[in-house]
Amino acid sequence: MLENYYLPSDLKARIAEFVDYYNTERYHESLDNLTPADVYTGRGQTVLDRRRRIRQKTIAERRRPYYRQKAA
Repeated sequence: MLENYYLPSDLKARIAEFVDYYNTERYHESLDNLTPADVYTGRGQTVLDRRRRIRQKTIAERRRPYYRQKAA
């Protein structure tokens, strides 16, 4: 992880990459596991709603075989 940067432009480029990753790809627990970009642009609630629907669908699909087995 530690790298040597001999040119200031190389260091600036690496810092810019990290800031982009931190703000657009890395989920933050303090932001309900959203990225800062999602919160800033107002997409946060949309992302949370989509996750909730996926979670509900997954739970329903996992219960279906259990109830079929129980009924048989």
